[in-house]
Amino acid sequence: MEFNLNENREVVALLGAGSMGTAIIKRISTNRIILLGDINEDNLKAREEELKYNGYAVETQVVDAMDAESVEAFAKRASELGDVKYYIHTAGASPNQASPEHIINLDLVATSLAIDIFGKYMAKGGAGLIISSQTGYMMNLPPEVEQQIALASTDELKDLDFVKNDAMVNSGVAYVVAKRANHLKVRTAAATSWADRGARINSISPGIIVTPLAYDEFESAGDAYQEMINSSPAKRVGTSEEIARAAEFLLSDDSSFITGIDLLVDGGVIASIASGRYSLELQ
Repeated sequence: MEFNLNENREVVALLGAGSMGTAIIKRISTNRIILLGDINEDNLKAREEELKYNGYAVETQVVDAMDAESVEAFAKRASELGDVKYYIHTAGASPNQASPEHIINLDLVATSLAIDIFGKYMAKGGAGLIISSQTGYMMNLPPEVEQQIALASTDELKDLDFVKNDAMVNSGVAYVVAKRANHLKVRTAAATSWADRGARINSISPGIIVTPLAYDEFESAGDAYQEMINSSPAKRVGTSEEIARAAEFLLSDDSSFITGIDLLVDGGVIASIASGRYSLELQ
């Protein structure tokens, strides 16, 4: 049985098929083709089944986000399916699950790589969204370092002195630097390569959002997370659906005048830190 007989449907590409990314694409993919990319084939099959049983048209591809050829093949396939309207990037590792080196390679360099590659394939009027983190606001990098990161090519990022040395202190610091770098690379791409395609790109920095990945973090550093929740104005965690609603706005034509920015969706955790209500210690 063919469920959708419409031709020339736009494409939504998601790299990193987790619960947050899936929540986002459910809101924006009606009458569009979804292309899911993930390094875990079992996860891809589970997400594909979930979406197909909800009436979405879904294709999948195993992708290694840290391999340029793999990401290029993923973007190329997306463009072959139709005009690439949306690209959402959620691939990343948490600080309690990975070494500083792995976090820099995946959350910083690989994210920059995906921005570069999809910037070549987006349709005019399309939009991209990088899922970053509230941690990108938890350390003030020197202005000259931010400028270096913003303007360095993807190949140069790992060789920057600050990235090679200061960011490698521990996984927590590496994660903060990587997420701040996401904001900076989005800002640069919005004004250059993505602008040249007539496309927009922004990022969202979620706070403490309950996902399966988050539960691993809670078990490793539960006290710190509880203190953040206690001191935050919202006094609670967030949900993937709340991030999806914010993402839907940033990707929609209603936000066509918004590009190159990061939207902090954290229940006020960063405000709490800035006001001294919560004292942060990176580990």
